Amino acid sequence: IIGEDKEIIRLKHLVLKASKSDVSVLVSGDTGTGKELFVHSIHNASPRRGKPFITQNCAALPANLLEGILFGTIKGGFTGAEDRPGLFELADGGTLFLDEINSMPLELQSKLLRVLQDGSIRRVGATNTIQVDVRIIAAINISPEEALEKRQLRRDLYYRLNVVSLQIPSLKERKDDIPILVD
Repeated sequence: IIGEDKEIIRLKHLVLKASKSDVSVLVSGDTGTGKELFVHSIHNASPRRGKPFITQNCAALPANLLEGILFGTIKGGFTGAEDRPGLFELADGGTLFLDEINSMPLELQSKLLRVLQDGSIRRVGATNTIQVDVRIIAAINISPEEALEKRQLRRDLYYRLNVVSLQIPSLKERKDDIPILVD
């Protein structure tokens, strides 16, 4: 992470502290501010660094498809369904990065909240639960307050995710870093 701005230095220290625990992290900032760099840094400095790091952009898929991708499916659960592990199972022991979490439908956010609360998932169409050990890091490209106000983010999920909050400043807020980045 390139930058000598006092806020970037503060965030680098916070990333190192956050990497030493398994708490959830919510990263916010404009598109292009380097949110994903900070997320990778947390995972790479953590005890989970040798385990999977999986990224999913929540805005890239429709809700019904996203649910199956996150939680997995079982054969016969719906027409054409196969036994497939979801990203939570694939990330077991590691980190799952959910980008643009505010694009995830609210009903799916409630299922995510359940995973954060009890560490178990249920594949789409299944009756049994599966225990998973996954650290969740989420990102949004608007302020958390705006996401809550627009009802794009459940308040209870926000409080679960926002154990550590990283607000990444845009480059226009740290103009002294421009020459460093150019070099």
